[in-house]
Amino acid sequence: MTRTERRGLEKPNLEELQQKLHIEIDPELLLLALTHRSFAYENGGIATNERLEFLGDSILGQAVTVRLFRDHPDLDEGELAKRRASLVSSAALAEVARSIGLGPYIRLGRGETLTGGAEKPSILADTVEAIIGAVYLDGGGDVATPFVLSLISPLMLDPDRFGASMDPKTSLQEIAAKRNVAPPVYTVVESGPDHHKHFVATVVVGALVTASGEGSSKKQAEMAAALEAWTSLNSA
Repeated sequence: MTRTERRGLEKPNLEELQQKLHIEIDPELLLLALTHRSFAYENGGIATNERLEFLGDSILGQAVTVRLFRDHPDLDEGELAKRRASLVSSAALAEVARSIGLGPYIRLGRGETLTGGAEKPSILADTVEAIIGAVYLDGGGDVATPFVLSLISPLMLDPDRFGASMDPKTSLQEIAAKRNVAPPVYTVVESGPDHHKHFVATVVVGALVTASGEGSSKKQAEMAAALEAWTSLNSA
């Protein structure tokens, strides 16, 4: 068994992660929040982080919505909705996860570990939401809301974020033109039954960057891929 495979089976250092998160969470809840379904399946069908993810998604949306509403009395409903969508997107949450260095703490199955699951935007984003859910269960809304805002505030303060996040395909096309490379090229693969399709898009911008994104529609997946590529190019 390789070191990479062993890492997927080892219990993550929860104390170290809590220090990075700047919050204390019940260790059992935090461990559950880090448990991806692939790990659960390979270890006797133990509980996964999916229910916590469901809860965390709601807490995240509420906290961001209230903050945007209070901070921007001049914006109409449509503009507020666009900003909220950009801040709670998988690409944005994956960026939050990377800033924390969350990937190595996620409990993944062997297959996900070997295919780089700890760096997949969808897994990173889902785990952030699950941690938010765990914080809410452990400390309630008075603790969870400030925690959410501590994670999201750096994104809110980024002056370039809302333009790119709300129209990532156009923003990526513009940056390609500025760097004198060919326009972005997208490929999309779909899977799943008709009533529950899953799309994975890959975008290539010349030799500058290749990025992927996932979603429940082709458009959503392409936008996620575009934002991932735009973020990568602007952080390089």
